[in-house]
Order: sequence, then structure tokens, then C-alpha cells
Amino acid sequence: MVAALVAGVVFTKQILWTPISAVNMLDITSNQFKMTNANFVGIDKNGEPFSIYAKTGRQEYDFPDIIYMDVVSGTTVRFADGKKITDKIRANHAEYNQVKNDLKLYGNVHVDSSNGDKITTQKMVIKL
Repeated sequence: MVAALVAGVVFTKQILWTPISAVNMLDITSNQFKMTNANFVGIDKNGEPFSIYAKTGRQEYDFPDIIYMDVVSGTTVRFADGKKITDKIRANHAEYNQVKNDLKLYGNVHVDSSNGDKITTQKMVIKL
């Protein structure tokens, strides 16, 4: 019993003496909410479903409406000439603004459409 009390005191001192410089405060404050294998689904302004998958995602305190994502893929629907077109998207990174309901894609952006259109670019914004 005495050994447990002594060990508890030693253990507590070690915790109290952990240098604060060893804690990466920037990572703690900027990446508060982290997700892996995140899947976001919703309905766009036309009432059509969309889905976004990200290998990793995070939210930051300073920008709570935005989800920052890496290794992104997904499906969106749009209309052109009265026809419904499904777009499969891929990108290295994305920012999904939940309030503005838009998706900003960055880095190796690829769009393959059901009508045969293909787009390759470094940056694209999709209004959902």
C-alpha cells in the first residue's frame, strides 16, 4: 500500500513537470476535429443527392463552417440542356463550406461525367 502511494506521488510529479514546450499548441488549436475515412452526403440546391468521401478531414476553430479534406472523391449531379448528368470527382484536397454549400477542389482535379465529358485541372469550385 505504501509503495502505491509513493508511486502515485512520483507519477504525479512527472505529469506536473512535463514541459509545456513539448506540446504542439498550433496543432491542438488548428486541427481540433479530425476524421478519417469521412463520408459526407447531402442534397444540392436542385434536390439532387451528392456524396463526398475523404481519406482525412478536419475542422478548425477559426473556420467552423469549413471541412478541410485530403484524398477526395465523390459524386455530384448537374443539369445541362435539360439532361441530368452525374459527375464523378477526384482531387488531392478540398474545402467543403457547409454554409455556402460549395466544394473547392485543389490539386490533380479530375471530373468524369456520365455524358462523356472529362475535365482535368488544378483548381475547381462546385456549387452544390
